[in-house]
Amino acid sequence: MISDAGFLISQIKSVGGRVFEKLLSAEGVNEFNGAQGKILYVLWQRDNIPIAGLSKSVGLAKTTLTSMLDRMEASGLIVRTHSQSDRREILISLTPRARGLSAKYEEVSSKMTALYFKGFEEKEIQNTENYLKRILENVKEELE
Repeated sequence: MISDAGFLISQIKSVGGRVFEKLLSAEGVNEFNGAQGKILYVLWQRDNIPIAGLSKSVGLAKTTLTSMLDRMEASGLIVRTHSQSDRREILISLTPRARGLSAKYEEVSSKMTALYFKGFEEKEIQNTENYLKRILENVKEELE
């Protein structure tokens, strides 16, 4: 019997992305979309990082990430600077405007998490998160 897990994960990602966009809009967040929010989230945790590190953290190919960063830079959310230690390396940093959006993003993320786990017991939430972490590690191994 073929498992539906891959299909279910794909569906959750697709539908979840649309719901996240809807929640962002409902909160009046129109400065970035859900995909850009993932990039911002990483930068809110650790600002001023090389494109290669950002690519790995968000799970996007450098070419895809670069075009997204172009739009984000044009929107005044990020800036690119050359590393002082290696002029070939480009560092990505948040603008003050982007730093100010983190609270709204966190609020929408909390709503999304509550939606994902609606009706779950605490132990079920812990188990699900542990299973998802294991699945993520399994697929990441294929990239190494």
